[in-house]
Amino acid sequence: MKKIKRLKKGSWVGYAFLAPWLLGFFGLTVIPMISSLYFSFMKYDMLTDPVMYGLQNYTGMLHDAKFAKSFLVTIKYVFVSVPLQLMFALFVAMLLKKNRKGIRLYRAVYYLPSLFGGSVAVSILWRQLFNKGGLFNQILSFFDIKGINWIATPGTALNTLIVLAVWQFGASMVIFLAALKQIPEDYYEASRIDGAGVVKQFFYITVPVLTPMVFFNIVMAFINAFQAFTPAYIVSGGTGAPLNSTLFYTLYLYIKAFGEFEMGYASAMAWVLLVIIGIVTGLLFLSAKLWVFYDE
Repeated sequence: MKKIKRLKKGSWVGYAFLAPWLLGFFGLTVIPMISSLYFSFMKYDMLTDPVMYGLQNYTGMLHDAKFAKSFLVTIKYVFVSVPLQLMFALFVAMLLKKNRKGIRLYRAVYYLPSLFGGSVAVSILWRQLFNKGGLFNQILSFFDIKGINWIATPGTALNTLIVLAVWQFGASMVIFLAALKQIPEDYYEASRIDGAGVVKQFFYITVPVLTPMVFFNIVMAFINAFQAFTPAYIVSGGTGAPLNSTLFYTLYLYIKAFGEFEMGYASAMAWVLLVIIGIVTGLLFLSAKLWVFYDE
């Protein structure tokens, strides 16, 4: 009983350590979410008092051509960049699996893009890299290939952002690398005795054992891709140019909120995005039963 009383008496220490996180969780997450849900049913421009608007913010999206465009651009970005990023991350992780001289340096170098890839500085660098006189076109000129302004051409602008997303494969690579190191070498030795080659080992041993980590990386990559904002904002100059080809969903939400001061509409867009991410994540979890392998 004395021990229980001492624990209860000292429990305030635990709550004191939790206080910063709790303040941040409620002050920066829960309360803003409730407020945005409230404003999503309002006509609100931040300059006048909000007026009840019912479901008109939501129904208005059905007739908004730019909303449809932003949704399609984001879907293309997500479903192209995520698979490419994860495949590249797994490929590099397998190359870095073996302990060789200087391998730690290579691992650190390949991880760096994930630390800086979403920054404003890298987005500005990316814009300079793919403009008319950028480094990419200078490399093409060595092969007598005439380059274009990749970020100012509707057919290629989104592709440059996809390449930037794929380049940020470091976090997924580290997770794959850790999982690869946990696969018992006995599996590969037994398969070699049975005559299995490298390709069969990859598809019948490596991939099945890695499926839990593949699933985790897919979920996290999809959530992050749907929320991508900084590269599109910087590369397009905050407009989604050219011809709205880089008008990400989050960028259009930002334009509506802080460009056109339609805070109610932007709040509704935020909740629609939350529902979309929830649906995609839910479908991924349902599909996991069909392909994720658990070694019991």
